[in-house]
Amino acid sequence: MKLHVGNLPHAVSDDQLRSLAEPFGIPESAEVVKDRTSGNSRGYGFVVFSTADEAQAAITGLNGKDVDGRTITVSEARSPKDRERPRV
Repeated sequence: MKLHVGNLPHAVSDDQLRSLAEPFGIPESAEVVKDRTSGNSRGYGFVVFSTADEAQAAITGLNGKDVDGRTITVSEARSPKDRERPRV
């Protein structure tokens, strides 16, 4: 199950994101999304767990947690199709 982790401090690395998630299970991957041009963090990332139980534990344990002065948000990632806004 893929989780979206938002409002990350810009200094958080992939390894730090993985470390945040590890108490709740073994992450298959952890990636902070970076700007294509500058290479700087965009302030969010994704963590993938192999089981829904691990992912749910991470959501419960991390959502609202303070990380370097920022309150992170953690939720199930939505597919791009689910995020599309209706065109007018």
